[in-house]
Amino acid sequence: MFVEHPLIARESVEDRTYQRALAESCLRSSTLVVLPTGMGKTVIALLVIADVLMAKKGKVLLLAPTKPLVEQHALFLKDKLVGKRVAVLTGEIDPEEREAEWVQSDVIASTPQVVANDLRTERVSLRDVRLIMFDEAHRGVGNYAYVAIAQEYMGHNGLVMGMTASPGSSMAKIKEVCTNLGIENIEVRSEMDPDVAPYVHDIQMDWVEVEVPVGMRKLADVLRKLFNRYIQELVAMGVMTSARPPSIKYLLEVQRAIQVRLNKGEKNRTIYNALSVQARAIKVGHALELAETQGVTALTSYLEKLREEASSEEGSKASRAIVASEEFQEVERLLGSLKMEHPKISRVMSIVSNQLQVKPDSRVLVFTQYRDTCDMVTNLLSRIEGARVTKLIGQSGRGSDKGLRQKEQIGVLQRFRDGEFNVVVATSVGEEGLDVANTDLVIFYEPVPSEIRSIQRRGRTGRSRAGRVVVLVTAGTRDEASLNSSEKKEREMRKRLRTLKQQWDRENGRDEASVPKPKKGQSNLSDFPPKA
Repeated sequence: MFVEHPLIARESVEDRTYQRALAESCLRSSTLVVLPTGMGKTVIALLVIADVLMAKKGKVLLLAPTKPLVEQHALFLKDKLVGKRVAVLTGEIDPEEREAEWVQSDVIASTPQVVANDLRTERVSLRDVRLIMFDEAHRGVGNYAYVAIAQEYMGHNGLVMGMTASPGSSMAKIKEVCTNLGIENIEVRSEMDPDVAPYVHDIQMDWVEVEVPVGMRKLADVLRKLFNRYIQELVAMGVMTSARPPSIKYLLEVQRAIQVRLNKGEKNRTIYNALSVQARAIKVGHALELAETQGVTALTSYLEKLREEASSEEGSKASRAIVASEEFQEVERLLGSLKMEHPKISRVMSIVSNQLQVKPDSRVLVFTQYRDTCDMVTNLLSRIEGARVTKLIGQSGRGSDKGLRQKEQIGVLQRFRDGEFNVVVATSVGEEGLDVANTDLVIFYEPVPSEIRSIQRRGRTGRSRAGRVVVLVTAGTRDEASLNSSEKKEREMRKRLRTLKQQWDRENGRDEASVPKPKKGQSNLSDFPPKA
């Protein structure tokens, strides 16, 4: 069955009940659609756009956080929308040309920063915009450009549609996103909902536990000793409490609290001392995490950076204090004697090798948190027979590593789809939104504590065929805490979203009987039944 609509190319979009239902809800009121990655949020957007353009004069503005994502959406809409002009606006386009495209186009796809700037200089206006779509809507907090655009749009009485795999796990964060973007309704679906289940392919989830090698454990114990010493100093200074576990998150909160005191004029030796010790604790805590969950290569690279910082004139006092400590000298000595990499790497190589032997035409995606680990895993996987490996990283350069420009990122994904590469090792840039090829196997080199990132990583497989997800967990380390955290947050998110939706539905009297029917002559998706 295909979607049948005057503005959608014939037999180009499969008709799915849940997508149609969600689109109809979005057409009734400003709605946040929460749907797992790979479940077709872009198709829902297409259905809504087609109906809005059919029913009203005016234009649609589709916003996404990155240029590759913007271009991906625009390409899809150009392929599916009939008789409508779709324009991509980026900062690389001359301002006068952007202004002309805005006037001439029916659908504008852009990053929010470009639109916010053009609104500020009055090159464009939201007066004729009938619908704004915020992709990756969970970004609509704080000073992000989504917020300013939404605030200006609220006076225009138009529709808003937000799309995300997760708006956050806390009720406060969910409400903040909805308030900032002008959302008044929430629609949530998961793979287990009866209208979604027929379209879901099986995903096999495997958690593989590894142990910290004995040599690395000794090294980690030395780092932990130094870390605990800094924590005890902070507790003695009264800026931390021993009643709360000393996580990196807690240390960042301490940093903000100290900064507030400094900004208020509290400038004395103790407060400056606390700021320096807190910085040391964060750096050593990071080194400890690398030792336990990443391995020799990543830790060696980080310790070298600390040494460089300590020896440079602009280097931080924190780095100098760490490098001068006995514990740092001991860690370097122990590290020099370690010959074996972290056991995760041998597991990754074994899993990928087996996958390519069993199914040579497989597509494999390996996610890792750190750039150094990404480089190491890419190099080692390249040794596997039949593996054509590349990496997908962000734009930021570090020394001789220049990163990948957004155009290069798009190129990597296209070559992955075309089969030129069959294994991609990606940092977080591969998580959000980008259309990755049908992937048979996704490997988490480490769990991530964020439920948003975990959902996005998992959603890279099982799209058009069955897939497998393997999560590597180092026993007794922060890996376990991260895994537990993301799973707990995901459960809480789903519970709170449904609670908030039920509350809003009651307050607004929304039920089957109260749904407003379209006026006579008004376009509505139900006017266009699916075609077999």
